[in-house]
Amino acid sequence: MKKTIRIGTGAGYSGDRIEPAVDLIKEGDLDYIIFECLAERTIALAQLQKIQNKELGYDPLLEDRMKACLPYCVSNNVKLISNMGAANPVAAAKKTAKIANELGLRTIKIAAVFGDDVKSLLDFETQTLLESGESLSVLDDKIISANAYLGVEGILSALTDGADIILTGRVADPALFLAPIIHEFDWSLSDYPLLGKGTALGHLMECAGQVCGGYFADGVKKQVPNLGSLGFPIAEINEEGSFFITKLRDSGGMVTPATCKEQLLYEVHDPSEYLTPNVIADFSSISFKEMEKDKVEVSGATGKPLTGKLKVSVGYHDGYMADAQISYGGSHVLERAKLAIEIIKERLRSMDLEVEDILFDLIGVNSLFKGNETKASPTEVRLRVAAKTKSRKEAAQLVNELETLYTNGPAAGGGVSKTVTEIIAIQSVLIDKARVAPAVEYFKS
Repeated sequence: MKKTIRIGTGAGYSGDRIEPAVDLIKEGDLDYIIFECLAERTIALAQLQKIQNKELGYDPLLEDRMKACLPYCVSNNVKLISNMGAANPVAAAKKTAKIANELGLRTIKIAAVFGDDVKSLLDFETQTLLESGESLSVLDDKIISANAYLGVEGILSALTDGADIILTGRVADPALFLAPIIHEFDWSLSDYPLLGKGTALGHLMECAGQVCGGYFADGVKKQVPNLGSLGFPIAEINEEGSFFITKLRDSGGMVTPATCKEQLLYEVHDPSEYLTPNVIADFSSISFKEMEKDKVEVSGATGKPLTGKLKVSVGYHDGYMADAQISYGGSHVLERAKLAIEIIKERLRSMDLEVEDILFDLIGVNSLFKGNETKASPTEVRLRVAAKTKSRKEAAQLVNELETLYTNGPAAGGGVSKTVTEIIAIQSVLIDKARVAPAVEYFKS
């Protein structure tokens, strides 16, 4: 009989629900639970937090998740792997050890995997921004963070050393899932067809509730049952790389070939060449077969040799966002909202206020589909003005101008909101994988 392992997904982004993860750990007969919590901008924001307080910079829900999940991980012998370490995996591991002690869990080995911070390795003379094609040097004094997408190597080291909880910084999302598969089945890091299969599993699982129908549902043609109690997915894989996706029987949502196909294409530019740190995965021949209700077999994934490069997300200061809104109700709301726009434009001209970009939205009328204001006669509309400025002062001036519409017309505006936020933008560069060395530090409860 072939050996199999079961892996559950506990989160698909930083603010995801905690209850489905607890249910999986308690009832899913799991070997591993994976929390994927790190989006592209998230780590740049975490770096800013770490600059302000060296003991922070990890996921804001780390403590809540650990308090809810650790007791069941211990009692059910489930290992937990997550990128909740964000910009500060060591601090996250220390905090987790403290929580474990407070819960009376005295035998947990916790690993912090880091080394993804490559800001000191950036080369402003030779590296080019992938998105804009410009030299990295254009961002020189604006850069906040530069984090490489690590592969499985650091996680594998921690698993080999017996870690129960592994907290990483920036790693490729599928690597969180691929690492325990490699560890359990002793796959070679040069067996690219197998690595492609494990990467397909990771990619299907990484967004948690999405593959169980959350992002699939449209409420009309694609109806999904019990979305309010949506379950998170479970994958069962054997040593040959054959696997299926399922969920807990009593949880909401559904797992079907259609939900899996949508998730497979999520954030994939070329299904035949999905670039990751450990393999170029090829999803072009994947097929999905419904084995039974909410249980889908996945086959046909493979892989090719890796590129030798790692993608680096570079976070940088990119000015400020001014966002202000006001509502109009009753008769002639479109006319009053359009008049408000003209007033704001006139005020900005008279103040000689510099904005790099500005957008006027009539929410519910034309904020998504321009031109619709001639096709509707609404009785309410919300005007939104959003602009990018170089300074916080300019952004504050702009949002205050919208607030003055309260008493300076047009009539009957209400419900003003205004915010000014710093813009943290993201672009990418490539770096030689050989230059980036993952490291592991251990803590015990």
